[in-house]
Amino acid sequence: MKLIIKLLLNAIAVFVIAHFLNGVNVDTYTTAIIVAIVLSVLNLLVKPILVILTLPITILTLGLFLLIINALIILLADNLIDGFSVSSIWIAVLFSILLSILQSILHSLLKEGKK
Repeated sequence: MKLIIKLLLNAIAVFVIAHFLNGVNVDTYTTAIIVAIVLSVLNLLVKPILVILTLPITILTLGLFLLIINALIILLADNLIDGFSVSSIWIAVLFSILLSILQSILHSLLKEGKK
């Protein structure tokens, strides 16, 4: 149940950010849920491999290259999902930063609601 709530919160975050950020389009609420699921799977399976392969450049840039890895994951999701589009890598970086911030806010509200 907790996993479903987190996925729904992530889908809400994706939909809200896509609504306000030019260059990111999500067609429907269902597409936002699919985007949240695909991003979760890609972060679970693909991101660790990319982090290990790019470890030297990540260390050299003091961790800033992780923003590019997050943007590449979002662009990969863009290629996999119809109805979700991101116009450029810089929009993907901005989308990634905003998504992380909004997810942390929503998840902290979820934790406060349990107390």
